[in-house]
Amino acid sequence: MRAGVLILLGLAPLTQLTAQGAPADTGKTQAAPSAPAPTSAITISGYVTASYFYAGHPTDSLIVGRLYDRFHNRIIMNAARISFDKPVATDKVDAGMHVDVLFGENAPPLQSVGFKLGDQGDMPQAYATLNVPTGKGTYVQFKGGKMWTLLDVEVVDEVLNPNFSHGYEYVYLTNFTNTGLGIDAKFSPKVDAEFRLINGWDVVVDNNNGKSLMGRLGITPSDPVALAFFGYYGPEQAGNTTNKRYGGEFVGTFKPHANTTVYLQYDIGVEQGIAPAGGDAHWWGAGVWGVFDLNGKLQLALRGDYMDDQDGVRSSGVLGFPIAPDRKIGSATMTFNIKAWPHALVRPEIRYEHSNHDDFGDPGSTSSSQLTGGLALSYQF
Repeated sequence: MRAGVLILLGLAPLTQLTAQGAPADTGKTQAAPSAPAPTSAITISGYVTASYFYAGHPTDSLIVGRLYDRFHNRIIMNAARISFDKPVATDKVDAGMHVDVLFGENAPPLQSVGFKLGDQGDMPQAYATLNVPTGKGTYVQFKGGKMWTLLDVEVVDEVLNPNFSHGYEYVYLTNFTNTGLGIDAKFSPKVDAEFRLINGWDVVVDNNNGKSLMGRLGITPSDPVALAFFGYYGPEQAGNTTNKRYGGEFVGTFKPHANTTVYLQYDIGVEQGIAPAGGDAHWWGAGVWGVFDLNGKLQLALRGDYMDDQDGVRSSGVLGFPIAPDRKIGSATMTFNIKAWPHALVRPEIRYEHSNHDDFGDPGSTSSSQLTGGLALSYQF
């Protein structure tokens, strides 16, 4: 596998889902809106989420391999998140900022090396934006601070995702946040790009003397389809700038019908000199989502995902997974997004997982499966 193979065509999400089922600009995979910002005021928004999940094969109180739904038979105070946002106008020289503050049991696995707000707090994003218009509907934006990763269909805020639980690609094969400098450019209504120079994956304080790169090129040939290239390259090992991590991602959105959205994602990556047997470690994963608006108050979200951690370096010892080489694991998830109450989102979810290792506590088995179910409740303001 070589870096040249990792230049991948992708499909960038046309929209992210809000709890009310409307499109939302998450600021992660798309450049800023092309219309001028309607106000110069700082807006305040946020959400509160709690959940309960039960697993067929828990390890004590832990549901192995999971992120926000990682506790078995326990009512979880997931998150109290508040955001402060000053959007930028794109048709003039303007400045803005965005800050997210999060407290709760979602915070510990998100915390970057070198920064946290106590044991149960984090600041997933805190960045400033400078906008320079370059023509009718085109612009360049300069960003600095801590930002969500450019990668993935799913994002930090679970209320914006089709499902409550996160898939394997988001948790294990990519990263949560980047701290660094960025340039976003809107070249035309159909072409935009983003570039980041960062300290590294999920680090505020760099763990070596090198910097990493991450970028995206987006193409929107028509309203229901968007295409993008994603890639990353740089040293990620503590005290080591020789070995590099590099890879690419295919991400996408199709809207074949007004009430149906399909997301696709494919990841492939390499890290030099880190495989347990020596040499380079390799991994890949794939996911597909189908989101169906059944009526104004009910939405069905289906996800299937698969991860092949060929050398075990991305998942071994993480969130309860045993140390194991060549982990191959897949899951199928069904979530109902119920919006029958103002500002509220109720999410019953069921998930089935199967691994080629005894990851879920089946005694004497060389493979194992797990069925989990639960309920999440969010209020957004």
